[in-house]
Amino acid sequence: MSSRFSRKATALALALSLWLSAIAAVAAPQQQTSQPQDQAKSEQKKEAQDKKQDQKATAPVQTSANRKPLKTDEDPAMIGKRKLNSGPIASMTGSTEKEVKIGRQLAAEIDKQVKFVDDPLITEYINRVGQNVVLHSDAKIPFTIKVIDSDEVNAFALPGGFFYVNRGLILAADNEAELAGVMAHEIAHVTARHAMENQTKGMLAEIGMLAGSIFLGGWPGVIFQNTAGLGLLAIFMKFSRGAEEEADKLGVQYLYAAGYDPNAMATMFEKLSSKSKKKPGFISRAFATHPQAPDRRAASLDLVARFPEREEYVISTSEFQRVKNRLLKISNTRISTAGDISGGEEGDPGRPTLKRRQPPTDDPTGAPSESKPADPPKLKRNDGSTPGSTTPAPAPPQQGSSTP
Repeated sequence: MSSRFSRKATALALALSLWLSAIAAVAAPQQQTSQPQDQAKSEQKKEAQDKKQDQKATAPVQTSANRKPLKTDEDPAMIGKRKLNSGPIASMTGSTEKEVKIGRQLAAEIDKQVKFVDDPLITEYINRVGQNVVLHSDAKIPFTIKVIDSDEVNAFALPGGFFYVNRGLILAADNEAELAGVMAHEIAHVTARHAMENQTKGMLAEIGMLAGSIFLGGWPGVIFQNTAGLGLLAIFMKFSRGAEEEADKLGVQYLYAAGYDPNAMATMFEKLSSKSKKKPGFISRAFATHPQAPDRRAASLDLVARFPEREEYVISTSEFQRVKNRLLKISNTRISTAGDISGGEEGDPGRPTLKRRQPPTDDPTGAPSESKPADPPKLKRNDGSTPGSTTPAPAPPQQGSSTP
């Protein structure tokens, strides 16, 4: 009886265990299938978030809802990835090799006529500042930067990357960002090939001039040919208002990309504009197109306001102040030594100088001394004595007396 009961209990326990294992087998796939679904949903959500972030990164830069997005030619992030020259005139400017060849010829003529600053500390610093801006520009050619020893507040860049900075511009800047701003503006002229476009326009003007002289003929044709050719060389480097506006737009981008405060360019040009009003014959002649008009300055500042904000900008450096002080010292030394042309400390022969003669000193040794100059004549009150005589003249006879 007991054995039969134990067999029934064992069979019941076995059936119960088989039933539980079957339930577990049925529930396990459901859990496994629900877990991948949750993982898939989380992955899809993460992909959607990443996609939104990518869309924000690739979208045009926009600082606020009230600001319009930056265009390709306005976005500093597109530097080096865009084509600046377009249109029929740009297509006629020729190859880069032609540009470099023309610039090299012009630079050779300038090098013969100007004097350069040969101080290695100054030239190396200016070259480093300029090359940093070039590195963050759309330039496709290397730049050669030189410092001209001139008080003229000027800087200009020739086709092919031949860049000149005057000593006067360095002294006129209050900080490195202002100096780099003018350099960025000139570098923008080269990257946009404005000089080459002007040369193409000049070539077309010469063709029109020749055609006019042929069709007019006679003396009218000769007069037209002679007068139309005046100033073609000046037109080569005289940029139009549209070219200046493009150089402003590109220059502030290069300044921003190089790490400088992009507002410094407008500040420097405003300063030069105010100086040109005080000395129109000195600065306005050198900076005929550089000072920004109010509308150009406003356009530059508006573009800068749409750039992505940064926590810090480079405004000035101790090296800029050191270089500027060095230039000031050189300039002051030249002024102070303009009349001092004596020999050097090592006995180098110098030129004569004028000195005031010192009075002679009594030398008991009998050494030769300079003769004492004659005393200048002195005026004395006339007391009635004869000239050259020390005895007084006899008094005139008194009234009522007689002489013996």
